[in-house]
Amino acid sequence: MPAAGSRSAAALGVAPRRPGAHAERELLSALLSRRWAPGESLPPERELSASLGVTRPTLRETLKKLDRDGFVTVRHGLPTRVNDVWTEGGLNVLAGLAEHGEIPAGFVKHLLEVREVLAPAYAREAVRHAPGRVAAFLAGAEGLGASASEWSAFDWELHRLLAIASGNPVYVLILNGFRELFARMARLYFERPAAREASRAFYEALRAAAAAGDAPRAENVTRGVMTRSVALWKPLEKRLAEEMAP
Repeated sequence: MPAAGSRSAAALGVAPRRPGAHAERELLSALLSRRWAPGESLPPERELSASLGVTRPTLRETLKKLDRDGFVTVRHGLPTRVNDVWTEGGLNVLAGLAEHGEIPAGFVKHLLEVREVLAPAYAREAVRHAPGRVAAFLAGAEGLGASASEWSAFDWELHRLLAIASGNPVYVLILNGFRELFARMARLYFERPAAREASRAFYEALRAAAAAGDAPRAENVTRGVMTRSVALWKPLEKRLAEEMAP
């Protein structure tokens, strides 16, 4: 029987060459699939480290990382508590979700709504601070074909450039927080001709705004395409959830 307030840690997997990475991956997967519900305690260190095939010091380091990102709360002298990541987690929850988790219903819509707010702001500031750099990058959009992976790579690099050029490093940190999830979403999104057409029009309009040094115009055209992308994405959310289900 597991300790009170916890569930068994049996069969979590066998450690490969990098035990710390293995422990983190296995625990993230278990936490995101709610093997232990928020408010519950993880099994004792001895049991958990044995089930993972790692040493207790390695497990402790892993738990410190998970504590830092909001997945758990490590309590000295007490069992480690499982957190509700949606109210206590940090940006790394998005990366963990992309790699190990199942997409909750409505989550992508929420993510796109956040992007709809952020992208116009960092596009405006990027054109204000580095219009030539933005325009030069967007010139490369002319060579895009019909490959979804090509479009998703270009779109990611564009938003990354805009966030960096905005001069606000917090935009970059937020964007990097959902890089893996963005990659999966973008691949499905750009399979649709309508999505590629909308983005091509956006790239051209943003390039013109950057060439003119018109930051407010850059903000407006970015807001327009972000709003449209929410509608274009809606039919694809179910596919992403099915693809990422454990």
